[in-house]
Amino acid sequence: MCGFAGEHRFDGRHPDDRAVARMAATMDDRGPDGQGMEVLGRVALGHRRLKIIDLSDAGAQPMRRDSHGLVFNGCIYNYPELRQELTEAGWTFRSTSDTEVILLGWMHWGEGLLDRLQGMFAFAIHDERTGETVLARDRLGIKPLYLAEGAGRLRFASTLPALLAGGGIDTEIDLVALHHYLTFHSVVPAPRTILRGVRKLPPATIMRIAGDGTTSQRTYWKAEWARREDRSDWTHADWVDGTLDVMRRAVTRRLVADVPVGVLLSGGLDSSLVVGLLAEQGQQGLSTFSVGFGAIRGEAGDEFEYSDIIAREFDTDHHQIRVPGLRTLEALPPTIAAMNEPMVSHDCVGFYLLSQEVAKNIKVVQSGQGADELFAGYHWYPPLADVTPEEALATYRAAFFDRPHDHMADVVSPAYQLDHDASGAFVAEHFGAAGAESALDRGLRLDANVMLVDDPVKRVDSMTMAWGLEARVPFLDHEVVEFAASAPPEMHLADGGKGLLKAAGRKVIPSEVIDRPKGYFPVPALKYLEGEVLDMVRGAVTGDTARQRGLFAPAYTDRLLEAPNEDLTPLRGNRLWQLALLELWLQTHGV
Repeated sequence: MCGFAGEHRFDGRHPDDRAVARMAATMDDRGPDGQGMEVLGRVALGHRRLKIIDLSDAGAQPMRRDSHGLVFNGCIYNYPELRQELTEAGWTFRSTSDTEVILLGWMHWGEGLLDRLQGMFAFAIHDERTGETVLARDRLGIKPLYLAEGAGRLRFASTLPALLAGGGIDTEIDLVALHHYLTFHSVVPAPRTILRGVRKLPPATIMRIAGDGTTSQRTYWKAEWARREDRSDWTHADWVDGTLDVMRRAVTRRLVADVPVGVLLSGGLDSSLVVGLLAEQGQQGLSTFSVGFGAIRGEAGDEFEYSDIIAREFDTDHHQIRVPGLRTLEALPPTIAAMNEPMVSHDCVGFYLLSQEVAKNIKVVQSGQGADELFAGYHWYPPLADVTPEEALATYRAAFFDRPHDHMADVVSPAYQLDHDASGAFVAEHFGAAGAESALDRGLRLDANVMLVDDPVKRVDSMTMAWGLEARVPFLDHEVVEFAASAPPEMHLADGGKGLLKAAGRKVIPSEVIDRPKGYFPVPALKYLEGEVLDMVRGAVTGDTARQRGLFAPAYTDRLLEAPNEDLTPLRGNRLWQLALLELWLQTHGV
């Protein structure tokens, strides 16, 4: 788990290693344990290292072998098995790192390596002999990879702010991305970002850049949301056992490390199941961490009641982290600075503060993100059960979109308006694509491939890595995804939703954390905009910088400020906070 940056020149000029050094320097938080810089012909590579596997300098990056150089961010969980295969094939290793397994694996298998990797990763490999650079991102987009084209070069980095530090970026607002942000619940799907000059490599994608700058891309993995013939005779018990089997493998894989591995324990089904499965496999004294915030307007800001049940049941080394309201306000600016892209969810600050405290104790944690999107845990999934695939799009939009396209004329100023419904067209294309059987399958596929990647997964990566904390997500093991995608919709929707996972959970964890109202990461100080938080929001949308930018229609922002807690989206998001967060992010990053 690290951060890297690079520049590939295709105009014959020497790569700008000083720009790459500036880019890499912004990622000290992602990699506080080491740094490296290398120029290989037409490419410069920079790296910041977080030592998790092979704590010696032999695992340092950039890593070279013959004409190849590699920078890598992530963790390959099956690297010992791949190392053994490569050793038997005649390759010799100079380290015990997963980084070297990727490097030699690429030299041995080429693109075939990607099908063998189990883990989360983004990497860049340059072959000085051919002049080609290869970029790749893991199947579920857990690890980020941002791109910026310029005259005669392509730059890439683990974070968007790193590219800004390199200079020469077109920072004009991408109008389609803005439309996504304001309508598609703040999700901006790859390859776009909110800035016109920055793109991101889509998940499960490999990109090859030839010496002359010619590029090609290929999607190397795709799950099918459809029933499988070899499971057509499975009983409900078979599906429950299958869920437990695939999850056991996923949590076990994510124990590989040369440092201890803990768990972020919210007290909900997902993270509790992770703890239960690890305990079941003999993990004793497991470090678990929960965060809670001060109550506001009588609304509790923690779920310690439930996380304590799990901690007691499995005798974990449990840590309760209590955050007063004032600290929430103080953490907002650095939280926004840590965002790769604007992220409107309140729990960003929760994850930021939680990660700050957890990193004082441990370097690696497992987390429960992804279960709701794969096992149908959200309230917008049941309505998809009773509609045809043709009706599914309208049903999904009514539940998930923050506003219809025709409202955008009132929200943004004329210079930032689109004459077409870009977000609606994007979702319609995904709903209409082959490879999903039912309306629910289509909704789950869209959320797993798009929303999950560019909301909760991106949020967790940004906030944990702001403190050099590696977060591993067993529900996003690609075999778990493939399994969940093959399950019958009625099993997912049973028991009020998430039925299959709940049934599996009942065999492992106490029922009190299953038979409870669904919880979210509660941050009351941000749910209700008042006091100093409201002052910050007002300053963001009405200050000189915002007025000069002219992004939002003044009449619209003024109307929201008159009643800052009343205009909510269908998913109960605060529309004023959505506008303010975008403006605060742009200002924080000098845009």
